[in-house]
Amino acid sequence: MKNFIQDFKNFAIKGNMIDMAIGIIIGTAFNNVINTLVKKIIMPPLSLMTDDVNLSSKKYVLREALGTAQEVAIGYGEMLEALIDFLIIALTIFVVIKGFHSFKSKAEDPQNKEVETPKNIELLASLEKLMQEQNTLLRDKKM
Repeated sequence: MKNFIQDFKNFAIKGNMIDMAIGIIIGTAFNNVINTLVKKIIMPPLSLMTDDVNLSSKKYVLREALGTAQEVAIGYGEMLEALIDFLIIALTIFVVIKGFHSFKSKAEDPQNKEVETPKNIELLASLEKLMQEQNTLLRDKKM
């Protein structure tokens, strides 16, 4: 039991759990931003282009409300809005990750002088260069 508690403590403190929590909090806030973007910015002009049709209220009625029985309907308009939300989120995440990868590849390139290369990448590049020189010397020595 003591090892389990120690392992959990190491897991929580070393950042995995903290990184996950931060990701979830940022994801939730990002979801609110995207929902507002879709509902308040994208959907109103789309509604104007479709003669003031509100997509979220679009539905296919399977059974009308009669007496105490409630209406049964398929709300395809809400599904369309959810798909638009998803596409915007996916596109935004794609652009952000592509930007991070671009910056990361620039930072890891030892010849790129625009961005300061991390020390570990510089050391690996130096080791690679030394190994290439050593291999060249060994090849020349064999000949």
